[in-house]
Amino acid sequence: MEIYGRVRRAVRVEGRSQRAVAREFGLSRETVRKMLQYAVPPGYQRQQRINRPKLGPWLGVIDAILSDDKQRPVKQRHTAKRIFDRLKEEHQFTGGYTIVKDYVRSATLRSQEMFVPLTHAPGEAQADFPPQRIKRGSPGTPDFGEALVVIAGVEQKAHYLAMDLPHSDDCFVVEFPAETTEAFLEGHVRAFAYFGAVPTRILYGNTKIAVAKILGGEERQRTRAFSELQSYYLFADKFGGPAKGNDKGKVEGLVGYARRSFMVPIPCFNSWEEFNAYLEVQCRKRRERRLRGHSETIG
Repeated sequence: MEIYGRVRRAVRVEGRSQRAVAREFGLSRETVRKMLQYAVPPGYQRQQRINRPKLGPWLGVIDAILSDDKQRPVKQRHTAKRIFDRLKEEHQFTGGYTIVKDYVRSATLRSQEMFVPLTHAPGEAQADFPPQRIKRGSPGTPDFGEALVVIAGVEQKAHYLAMDLPHSDDCFVVEFPAETTEAFLEGHVRAFAYFGAVPTRILYGNTKIAVAKILGGEERQRTRAFSELQSYYLFADKFGGPAKGNDKGKVEGLVGYARRSFMVPIPCFNSWEEFNAYLEVQCRKRRERRLRGHSETIG
């Protein structure tokens, strides 16, 4: 999966010819051409729609559950196992769990690809899980932070993804009920939409959501979910040294700044959507500030 994203980036972002990329990676030009058509490997292409005799009558029920989940807090959305249990208990489903799990996964992937695709390549970013005009060459990083919040009257711990553009000091913060792969991916999609572009490179820590294995030095074996995100949005990555938070000091500082500035006193909102709308307003207000020694605002 990693070579798939590297090939797409070499042509789509770096502007190299398909012939040169095919020669470098030892691939045929036809293979490179097919890689450019899809963000993830399409695999075997069936000539007819898959026949799901054991699932067909229940597809409408599953789709309705998944559609309704989009309006619910992330922590209270259905897992494939929960959908399977409900099908058996409420709809007399007689099939197995695997076929339900596979359909839910494919439906979730299709839904993720409905987000706005941003293909232009601006500057770099930092992100941490505890863009304004993006300038080429500004490093950037994501990170997750934690804070106590009250949502719908329930006091709980929130996990927020923070993404920083150190060159301009612009930032984005979004909250989730849990630090999951889904939250990590959705946080990136929301950040790219907020900045209006996709950074050319993003600096990360060694979160298990993105890194399956540290191979030594700067080499990493990336997770499939992260590789698919990278192949779709075509950004380069860089990972800090193990246990070295100072590699991405700007975003580490943003995690603390966001907690102190946006979440004191303890925030109380009716829903996660309402809370995140508030956070976006705070980020936009911050854009109007002038940093010390600068004549222009952050935005």
